[in-house]
Amino acid sequence: MSRPSRYGPSPEPSSPTRREVRRLNLPNPLWGSNGVAFGPDGRLYVAQFLAGQISAVDPATGDVEVVVPMDGPVQSPDDLAFGADGSMYIADLVPGRVWRRSPQGVFSLVSDQVAVVNGITCVGDRLFVNEMRMNGRLLELFPDGGAPRVLTEGLALGNAMQLGPDGHLYYPHMVTGQVWRIAPDGGAPEKVAEEVHEPVAVRFDRGGVLSVLSRGAAGHVTRIDLHGTGTRTVVTSGLAGLDNAAFDAENRMFVSSYASGGITELHPDGRTREIVPRGLDGPYGVTVAPTGTVYAADHYRVAGPVDGAGSDGVPTEVLRPFAHGIAADGDLLHLTSQYGEVTTYDPADGTTRVRARGLRQPTGLCVRPDGGLIVAESGAGRVLALAADDAVTVLAEGLERPVDVALDADGRCYVSDERRGAVLRIDDGRATAVADGLDAPQGLAVIGDEVFTVESGARRLTAVALTTGERRVEAEELAVGPPPDTAPRERPALFTHGMPGVAPPFAGLAAAPDGSLLLAANGEGTVLRLSPRRPPERDAPPDGGALDEITAPHEETP
Repeated sequence: MSRPSRYGPSPEPSSPTRREVRRLNLPNPLWGSNGVAFGPDGRLYVAQFLAGQISAVDPATGDVEVVVPMDGPVQSPDDLAFGADGSMYIADLVPGRVWRRSPQGVFSLVSDQVAVVNGITCVGDRLFVNEMRMNGRLLELFPDGGAPRVLTEGLALGNAMQLGPDGHLYYPHMVTGQVWRIAPDGGAPEKVAEEVHEPVAVRFDRGGVLSVLSRGAAGHVTRIDLHGTGTRTVVTSGLAGLDNAAFDAENRMFVSSYASGGITELHPDGRTREIVPRGLDGPYGVTVAPTGTVYAADHYRVAGPVDGAGSDGVPTEVLRPFAHGIAADGDLLHLTSQYGEVTTYDPADGTTRVRARGLRQPTGLCVRPDGGLIVAESGAGRVLALAADDAVTVLAEGLERPVDVALDADGRCYVSDERRGAVLRIDDGRATAVADGLDAPQGLAVIGDEVFTVESGARRLTAVALTTGERRVEAEELAVGPPPDTAPRERPALFTHGMPGVAPPFAGLAAAPDGSLLLAANGEGTVLRLSPRRPPERDAPPDGGALDEITAPHEETP
């Protein structure tokens, strides 16, 4: 069976040159899943920070409906809560805004004075928020007017909070591994738990037992019976990158994952039941190791192998904020973060080596024959060489927005310039156009005497002959970028108050040894493999290059 795509109805990818186009994983119905809360209609509402949208999930069927689209006023929703009158309150993290959406769907701005706003909860008609930054604040806001009231300061990265059965607000300190509480009317905050594994959210079940979710790879949930026996137990869910949770009227716990999206019912004994499938938040860059293993850089993690295996189709190799560009080099994986770093990760021992810091939005990268790296520094308009000893050399500058880089067999460097609409060759510091007039080219790969690029604006893959400049469309109707009917919107900032904001996605491309191309279809959350044309089997009809979509069963873990 197939499953709905977050990209919406659209033609299937196809190849005019009759490449075989195949998804290596199923589409992801959500762009990650962050804050969750049950609405008055009994549906679970899910904030999707990376997309800037909110969806409602039917917990009985798993059906997903977008209720706050990505081209609305909300840029980066990270948490949400419902007031007594059915209004939805939204923590819009990057611009530091708190919104009210009335039961009739009308938006009004509650506040733009909360930096890195994250945790949000309602206590009757009262509204409380906190800040996800060092020395953050916990505040009461007044939707009908009035200056915010600060209850306390000194939070070490606040996040999802809730009123406890004792009438106090409970909230995590993400950095220190602690849970604190404070009375809604203020007073001295009190530490109630410490040595909790990477706490990201606190939630009380219907019996008053506190659950503290971990943002780590194992998916720990620490249950603390604060107001009963005082016992503490840890449930290991195996859900990497938990973000938030909500309990329904029957005391069933539903959890979200910033790392891979989805909604999962988590039983007290650790069993899980999939409600909305997990998948890729992006992907951004893709690469293929010498073993043939395909990895995807997926913003909060390195995902792989991308081959349909695992409960979500794309297991987590490692949680790695913020993985954007990726290139395999033997047993190593080189990564960029658009927040300024280049790193090298060794899957064998789990170690990471920082190669460069302070760059301006590095995106695509590739490996030189001598073991060095070439990096597209998008924010600075440069192409950099990074030597084995981490020395940095500028290969080219003055570009408009370089996104990806690739080398041909002779070691010549090519770069896609998204804003200029061109693929360029770098010769002795000078950039020469190989192809121009392209529509927002991003991912780049070279096979033989051809360079391939993902035209993200036109949603197609274009091949350019390096000797003649001749072009052809290799694939079209690609699910890259926002859904086609999405209106332009204000892009969230890359940084906010010294904390990461929202990095723009890009559609990566990689060449495999067999001549296949791996493409990041970030609109739907898949990796596409475009394989060379194969001779038709005897007595078998030609496939016409049609996409063969993988399927996955709906299972409950034992």
